[in-house]
Amino acid sequence: MQIAATTIPDVLILEPKVFGDERGFFFESFNENRFRELTGIDLHFVQHNHSRSAGGVLRGLHYQIQQPQGKLVRVVVGEVFDVAVDIRRSSATFGQWFGALLSADNKRQMWVPPGFAHGFCVTSEIAEFLYLTTEYYAPEHERCIAWDDPQLGITWPLASVPNVSAKDRQGRLFKDADLFP
Repeated sequence: MQIAATTIPDVLILEPKVFGDERGFFFESFNENRFRELTGIDLHFVQHNHSRSAGGVLRGLHYQIQQPQGKLVRVVVGEVFDVAVDIRRSSATFGQWFGALLSADNKRQMWVPPGFAHGFCVTSEIAEFLYLTTEYYAPEHERCIAWDDPQLGITWPLASVPNVSAKDRQGRLFKDADLFP
């Protein structure tokens, strides 16, 4: 595994070492010791989630104001544009976002630390998305920032208006959202 820096130092891209031949491929999708050695981050995952979405679906920008979740995310079918937004007021990158294409083909993963809002849009016909979380899902603490917030100015690779859930259509503007200190 190799770690690639992003424009937000706490958000990381993980590039696995893939072993492949005419029969298929193998790669280690996560190794706690190697991750700690390369990043200095000591973490423990408590929940593993799997979602499937149709093309044009946009999910997010989600976070938990209490029990904030760190997420290690990857795509096993299709492709998504994955986004992390720094919502920690004390951070030098507060209000900034980073986005990357994650796909079954490139096998990249993104580390989204606690204190970030997270979302993705599906850029393929379908996508299956896996994420490991460092805290359990707590619906009472879940919050959502509007995916199209003009202050954030996220450049989503959309060909048309995305398919967004009713809950996500109620996302708050960044300026009105519950944020981290």
